[in-house]
Amino acid sequence: MQAPHAAEHMDGIYRYQRFIYDATRRYYLFGRDRLLRDLKIPTGGNALEVGCGTARNLIQAGRFYPTARLYGIDISEQMLRTARQKVERAGMKGRITLAAADATAFSAEALFGRSQFDRVFISYALSMIPPWRETVEQAATYVAPGGALQIVDFGDFAAYPRWLRAAQLAWLRRFSVMPIPQLPEQLAEIAQRLGFTTTSIRLYGGYAIEASLARG
Repeated sequence: MQAPHAAEHMDGIYRYQRFIYDATRRYYLFGRDRLLRDLKIPTGGNALEVGCGTARNLIQAGRFYPTARLYGIDISEQMLRTARQKVERAGMKGRITLAAADATAFSAEALFGRSQFDRVFISYALSMIPPWRETVEQAATYVAPGGALQIVDFGDFAAYPRWLRAAQLAWLRRFSVMPIPQLPEQLAEIAQRLGFTTTSIRLYGGYAIEASLARG
């Protein structure tokens, strides 16, 4: 479980940023739409986003997969206020369900009345959650047989000049973002322990990582 002040901390970060979040994050949260297309939610299927923020991804997924039911959780009530407004404006209130919850310890049954999802995905949230392994393990418990947990997040910027990498990491720390060292290798270890198979690719010179943990 995250620290007791985690929700308050996230609300503090996003109390005002939520109004410009989608307009600004488009310039550096690369690979989100690629991840959504790679979800391949089956016809009539469903998906859960852990750390849904403003619901930008859920709304986009709703457009990509017009028959899917979509669910999202976030620890920040401030972000969820914006998310609910955006979902309503997009005309998807009947297809997207949102709830406040801790990504490391939540009950999808209690929140949504569901015990499994065809797809679970996490977009640029793990690097903001110190107990990120618990988040991955918790999310994986809700993946239906034949489904997958799919992740995109910051990489190690390995192909970038040292000064640019240092500047990027310093800038991200201002927003409580801490890219996870060797994320693909660590996800592979978790997947093996849980009985999942995993694949990962480095995007944009290591700027981002996209990974899939598939359940047989």
